Amino acid sequence: MADQPSDKNTVQSLAKGFRVLQAFTPERPELTLAEVARAAGTDNATAFRFLNTLVQLGYLDKVAGTRLFRLTLKCLDLGFNAIARADLRTLARPLLRDLVGAQIEAASIGVPDGPDVVYVERVQAGLARLGIEVRIGSRVPAYSTAIGQATLAWLDRDTQIRLLEARPREQRTATTLTALDALLLRLERVRAQGFALSDQENVSGVRVLAAPVRDADGVAIAALSVATPAPALSLAAFKAAARAPVIAAAASLSRALQAGGAYAPPRARSGAHG
Repeated sequence: MADQPSDKNTVQSLAKGFRVLQAFTPERPELTLAEVARAAGTDNATAFRFLNTLVQLGYLDKVAGTRLFRLTLKCLDLGFNAIARADLRTLARPLLRDLVGAQIEAASIGVPDGPDVVYVERVQAGLARLGIEVRIGSRVPAYSTAIGQATLAWLDRDTQIRLLEARPREQRTATTLTALDALLLRLERVRAQGFALSDQENVSGVRVLAAPVRDADGVAIAALSVATPAPALSLAAFKAAARAPVIAAAASLSRALQAGGAYAPPRARSGAHG
C-alpha cells in the first residue's frame, strides 16, 4: 500500500504499523524482518523500528534462538474488547429501556477508563430542556459522578487513590466532593450499600443513581445509571423510585455477562451528567 501524503487526516506511520501486524497470517505466523518488510511494503530499516516497537509494547514476540517474530496473545485483546463491548451494549439495551419512564428520564451504561467513565449505551426520554447532551462515547470524570463512583467503589484503596489523584478534581457544582478523604469515605459507603447516589454533583439540576455491573471476581467492569431532573423528584423520592430497579438491572446484567463470559474488565489506566 503506497503512502498517501495528500491525505492530511491520516497518520501514515500508524498505518505502516498496522501493515506490519497484518503481515502475520495463519499461513505465515512467524516471519523474519525481511519478510515483514516485503509484506508491509517498507524497507528493512523501517520494518526493524516497527518490529522493535511492537515487541516493546507486547504485541510481538521474538522467537527464541531464531531471527523470527510472531504475534502475541495481546493482539486478541483488541478484537475481544470490541466483541465484548458489543455484547455489553446488546444485553444492556432492553434493561435501559425498561428503566426509563415517567420518573426516570435517562438510563445509561458506562465503562471505566482510567480516572474517567465512558458512556457505551444510553436511552433517553428527557433532560433536553436542561441543556444536557450525553452521547455514546461521552466521557465524564469518575470522582464527581454516580456512574464513576459505582465503578471506583469496588477497586482496592491504592487503585482508588491513584485514579482519584490522576488529575485535578475541580468543583463542578456547589455539591461536588473534591477532598480525597471525603471521596474515599463516599466510596466506602457506596460499596456498603451497593449503589451510588449523586445530588447534582456533576451537573446542576440532575440527580443520578448508579449501580455496578460486576464480573465473576466482583470487579466493577461497568455501571448502570439512571437520571432525573432535580425539580421533578426530591432526592428521597428519586432514591425510593430508582434504587431497587437499578440494582436489580445491574445484577441481571452482571449475571448475563458472567454466564456468557462476554466481557473482560478494562485495565485501570494511568461535560455530561453521571
